[in-house]
Amino acid sequence: MSQSVAEITHRLVSSPGGRIHLAEQGTGPLVLLVHGFPESWYSWRHQLPVLAAAGYRAVAVDVRGYGRSSKPVATDAYRMLNLVEDNVSVVHGLGEESAVVIGHDWGAPIAATSALLRPDVFRAVGLLSVPYTPRGGPRPSDVFAQMGGDEEFYVSYFQETGRAEAEIEPDVRGWLAGFFAALSADTMPAPGAPAPQFVSKEGTLRDRFPAGRLPAWLSERDLDVYAGEFERTGLTGALNRYRNMDRDWEDLAAFDGAPITQPSLFIGGSLDVSTTWLADAIKAYPVTLPGLVSSHILDDCGHWIQQERPAEVNRILTEWLAALPV
Repeated sequence: MSQSVAEITHRLVSSPGGRIHLAEQGTGPLVLLVHGFPESWYSWRHQLPVLAAAGYRAVAVDVRGYGRSSKPVATDAYRMLNLVEDNVSVVHGLGEESAVVIGHDWGAPIAATSALLRPDVFRAVGLLSVPYTPRGGPRPSDVFAQMGGDEEFYVSYFQETGRAEAEIEPDVRGWLAGFFAALSADTMPAPGAPAPQFVSKEGTLRDRFPAGRLPAWLSERDLDVYAGEFERTGLTGALNRYRNMDRDWEDLAAFDGAPITQPSLFIGGSLDVSTTWLADAIKAYPVTLPGLVSSHILDDCGHWIQQERPAEVNRILTEWLAALPV
């Protein structure tokens, strides 16, 4: 582990759902970094020291249900409204009134919704890999149930408590290695191969994961960090985010089609299905993200964007942050 990562300060702050663990480095304006599935604060290890050196107070959280943050038992404790409250609690718990919020994967919708609901706290928002899609359309579970034909979309597969856990938890490290590889530019299945986002009848997600080597961005030590956390906590807290998508759809009905007007940023990978499947959402940014300042699609990049291409992402982030109104 590099010296800059080793120097990161760790602490807990109170939130409505318990305690939120965060990793912090630097001083100056607050930048809140929110990870996705199946990760932790460690996903931002390349960004924390760079943002700190650029003059920002960089803070990466373990999202509720992950790592060293609280893990409520109730499934509905992981609804989006609660995660927004957690982000606000982090900002205020650090003695700040406002922050820039940046999210990757599930962290991107969490960041976007935080900016949408609390523009008084979140003055700008950055989205990595997952584009902003305003609330709207049919109930999410109905949409996912129609995807894949005879196969089951992974979000539907994750809905039943215990089902995905039974696949993952007997070999957390091996499953994570395969999942990370399946969505990385240098190890993802070849074009035309069965998509790893779908499960065949009587099958598992792991059946379609690449095997044999880790993606270039993921060292054995990095994998140890991720696996160690999930071996300790299990996967239920992390998977409960997926199990609240219908609740989120109900909770956010008043914001149907609502744009995010603060200054915003998007970075996607050209080989990431989150970018390609949601291409129409990106085209709609003039309406849905009217404050968009900077938008980038990185060639030959997969889903784990800030880890696959840290130098490029760091440059884009620091340039965007420097241009934001104070």
